Amino acid sequence: MTRQASGPAGPRSVEQALVRWETRFSVGEYLFGEHPNAYLAAKAGLLTKGSRALSIADGEGRNSVWLAQQGLRVTAFDFSPVGVDKARRLAAQNGVQVEHLEANVNDWDWDARQFDLVAAIFVQFMTPPERSRLFAGMVRSLAPGGILLLQGYTPKQIDYGTGGPKQVEQLYTEALLREAFASLEILHLREHEELIEEGDAHCGMSALIDLVARRPPS
Repeated sequence: MTRQASGPAGPRSVEQALVRWETRFSVGEYLFGEHPNAYLAAKAGLLTKGSRALSIADGEGRNSVWLAQQGLRVTAFDFSPVGVDKARRLAAQNGVQVEHLEANVNDWDWDARQFDLVAAIFVQFMTPPERSRLFAGMVRSLAPGGILLLQGYTPKQIDYGTGGPKQVEQLYTEALLREAFASLEILHLREHEELIEEGDAHCGMSALIDLVARRPPS
């Protein structure tokens, strides 16, 4: 799940969002559970041990920890100190090493390093201009031949109300993702409806969209 953000939304919006997520993550249990996102886990066959992975807006660490358990060298960031602390604890409990950092998607240096895998799972609480910058940064952070794995909600999710933003402009469609990632080779793109159970925060029938895309090797 993603948290937002600086930039056009302004510092007050950032502070309000941070307070909200700090409060949500302060509950004793893991808000989205301790197991990885099911779509991410289903793509284990695309992973290569020893490769470099980036988990964006990683929250309490369920996805980054799982990636590390698969033998990847994982960097993960989130803007919530409480979330990052819980992620570090989850990594320690599972005996894996993850570089967990406190950072905002708008402040992250997308050009500093490149990764063989970039995972963006439910990274949707942002305005369209912020999202455009995020997607462009994600593409730049992919190494040649690198894989982007993304899952999010489609506009129909508003009818279900089982997680995600309430603003339709923050949700994804196939056309939006094809345009945003036109420079990548799209290997899989699908809208579907499915029952998901990810802690208390994502629970119930959901309108989902999945993407696997690869940066050309050259």
